[in-house]
Amino acid sequence: MQSRKHLMRAHVVALVLDAQEIAQEKRSMKHAEVVIARQAVDEGRGLVVIVNKMDLLRGKRNSALYEKVMQAVPEEIQTVIPQVTGIPVVFTSALEGRGKMAVMHQVIDTYEKWCSRLPTARLNRWLRKVMSRHSWKDQAAKPKIKYFTQVKARPPTFVAFVSGKTRLSDTDIRFLTRSLKEDFNLGGIPVRIMQRSMSRNDELSSSSNSSKPSSSRAVTARTFSDKRTVAAA
Repeated sequence: MQSRKHLMRAHVVALVLDAQEIAQEKRSMKHAEVVIARQAVDEGRGLVVIVNKMDLLRGKRNSALYEKVMQAVPEEIQTVIPQVTGIPVVFTSALEGRGKMAVMHQVIDTYEKWCSRLPTARLNRWLRKVMSRHSWKDQAAKPKIKYFTQVKARPPTFVAFVSGKTRLSDTDIRFLTRSLKEDFNLGGIPVRIMQRSMSRNDELSSSSNSSKPSSSRAVTARTFSDKRTVAAA
């Protein structure tokens, strides 16, 4: 309960894991740590995972354990939080002072992405390019997106206005999210894309004066992400 209270006040959550415990156990994260990580993502917070005490795994005798931890942690994070890949993992040694700058870099980078705002005009130019470079097997199934805009930051949340009763499929949402993250460098944070239908009047108004259309119905947001990033001490 206390951890959730602190999490709700946070912008970026730094989750610290013990490298020695990970080396001795079959799992990288305890149940409580998994809960915190999932809560951070569900609440739309940035998340940076820090694996401390890596100094205890250095040396010839521990080289296999060192490599095991380096590989296991990112893989398990991907498993327990599949909806947001690209969560930064930093391997550190507080005793030796290793990895401090890497931690600060990842926290600042995550926060800046989390606060990102993209102009509507730029987003719609991007949308036209993205839609033109992607090929659909059936052109009739091509999403009829009339307008795309960001409605909030922290985390970045976007709305795709679609024509009439058209609905974007999960595949369409994943395609747009992946393209958005790749083209605007938004990997490693929760990004939400919603869709809203446009009435006939909205479409006529949008085409005549390029004003922002009103929405008639909101659809539950879906969160996706891109590739994982790992920083070593």
